[in-house]
Amino acid sequence: MQAKGAREQPAKDVPAMPATDDEIREKYLERAIRELNGLTREMQECDHCPRGNLMPVLGSGHPQADVFLLKFAPRPSEIEEGVAFYGRAGGALMKSFKRLGIDPLTVYGTVFVKCPVPDTDLSAPECRARVLDELAIVQPRMVVIMGEEARAELNDLPVPLGRRIEAKPGELQTLTPSCQAVWTPDIDASLDDESAKREFWAAFRALGDWYAELPPY
Repeated sequence: MQAKGAREQPAKDVPAMPATDDEIREKYLERAIRELNGLTREMQECDHCPRGNLMPVLGSGHPQADVFLLKFAPRPSEIEEGVAFYGRAGGALMKSFKRLGIDPLTVYGTVFVKCPVPDTDLSAPECRARVLDELAIVQPRMVVIMGEEARAELNDLPVPLGRRIEAKPGELQTLTPSCQAVWTPDIDASLDDESAKREFWAAFRALGDWYAELPPY
C-alpha cells in the first residue's frame, strides 16, 4: 500500500537474464537464414548474366556449416533443379561423407557461375563474386575448393585477410585466420574416369581427417 499523497518510487531495474549458448546460436542461425534468403532474392532479380528466363543455381546446405564446398560451374542437373551439387556429384559426395564419418548436415555447397549461361565466360564477375557474400554469411571452418577454375577464381577474390590457395591436392592450407582450405581435383571430371576418381578421393579424404579432429562444440 502507498500512503495518500506519497510520491511513487521508481521501479528498480530488473537485470536481464543472460542469454544461453543455445539462444545465441539460434539468433545467429536466424540471421544467417535471413541473409541467405536476401541473397537469393538479389540473385533472382539480377540481370548481369544473359540467362533468359532460367533461374540461378543456388547454394544448398546448412546456413552455418562447418564445411563449405565450392566448385566453378553447375552441371545440367543442377541447372534444371536450380540447386548446387544436385545430381551425380551430390550423390557421390553423400557416399563420401558416410565413409569419412562427416555429418552432411554440417555442409554447405555452392558454385561460382550461378547463372545458366551457354558459356561460363558470359557470367558476370559481379555474379561470381557473390561467393564472398556466402562465405561471410556461412562463416565456415573449412572450404573445399574443387578444380583449378574454382581455385583461380577464389584467389582472384578479395577475401578479407585471405591467402592464396595452392594446387596441392589434399593438403590443408590457411584461407583466413579462422578458416582452412583444401584443394581437390574437379569432382565432375572424376565421375566417369577411374584414375580421376582415385585422385579426387585421395585429396578429399583429408577432409575426413580434419573433421575427426574438430572439438565437440
